[in-house]
Amino acid sequence: MSIPPPPGPHQPQGPYPSGPYAPPGPWGYGYGGYAQPVPVNGLAIAALVLGILCFLPAVGLVLGLIALSQIRKKGERGKGMAVAGSVLSSVGLVLWTVSLTTGAAADFWDGFKDAASGEGSAYSLKKGDCFDSGTDALTGETYDVDEVPCAQAHQGEVFAVVRLPGGDFPGDSAIEDRADDKCYALQETYAMDAWAVPEDVDVYYLVPSEDSWAFGDREITCLFGNVDEDKSLTGSLRNDETTLDADQLAFLKAANALDTVLYEEPEDYAEDDLPANTEWAADVDTALGEQSEALGGRSWSAESAQPVADFVKDMKVARREWAKAADAEDVDTYYEHYDAGYDFVDGKTTVTAREALGLATTVPSYDEDDGSGSGGGGAGELDV
Repeated sequence: MSIPPPPGPHQPQGPYPSGPYAPPGPWGYGYGGYAQPVPVNGLAIAALVLGILCFLPAVGLVLGLIALSQIRKKGERGKGMAVAGSVLSSVGLVLWTVSLTTGAAADFWDGFKDAASGEGSAYSLKKGDCFDSGTDALTGETYDVDEVPCAQAHQGEVFAVVRLPGGDFPGDSAIEDRADDKCYALQETYAMDAWAVPEDVDVYYLVPSEDSWAFGDREITCLFGNVDEDKSLTGSLRNDETTLDADQLAFLKAANALDTVLYEEPEDYAEDDLPANTEWAADVDTALGEQSEALGGRSWSAESAQPVADFVKDMKVARREWAKAADAEDVDTYYEHYDAGYDFVDGKTTVTAREALGLATTVPSYDEDDGSGSGGGGAGELDV
């Protein structure tokens, strides 16, 4: 499992860059004429496998010693494997003895069993967990993560876990594409108020490598992290149905539905493709109508009723401008109403309503920079 870096080519690799050691093989041999090949001692093979895997080291040591005895008596091949298995098992036995006194062996074995049995991610991270990756930044490969309380400084916060289907390893590119599609789409379900997500926070993910896939790793772990490797996150970014009240949820659902349409603005300017832009303006008009009706038909608390009513009033004025932009027959007319419609996006009444509802009130810079609010999601443009 790996943490892909901010801009730059993807470099997904898993927690097992070489995998938990597997026996070299197959042990084959060629036939020369009609000579009968000398067999390899089976216990020597078993001893080497157990020694490499550090699995039941006492058994591996015993098998290695028995194999040496059989090889001397029968003239079989495999002495080197028997010796190597015995030595590795001896080292493993010492390490297991030390580990058992600290409980480390039990922790390792539990993690290994989860991965090998297909119980998802090798890290067992779940939605809402905060962690440190064990590296200086959320870049490159990582071999371990340490779960920490979200209240203290941490590198990443998990906002979604996506389960991948079984079967053969689909390839790094296919997994990265799915991670891009899923993680960016799911961030809003965890952090519904994009205004509350710091500007230097973006979307990252942990993905299976071909090696970890072989041990049952089938999860994409979507997370928030700071784009500045020298900075950490402090406190949870979660704001959803578990942390928000009913009024806050209703407002954010309407605002996010409108933002979703605004973010779908055509890549081509109106002077290059007027029909595509007027069609999009009609979609904005429809979204404004649906969301203003949803907000206007709700009973709000005494503190937020008037600010929300003022916001809805501005939404209706903006809708008229977008309707005219949708009907525009020339570029100049389109932009005249486009600009007028955008004047109401994230305007004064939006901030006032948010303040009354106890939501974030600082307009994200991507809205301020382009003056429109269609500058894209708060996650930025990092290629992760």
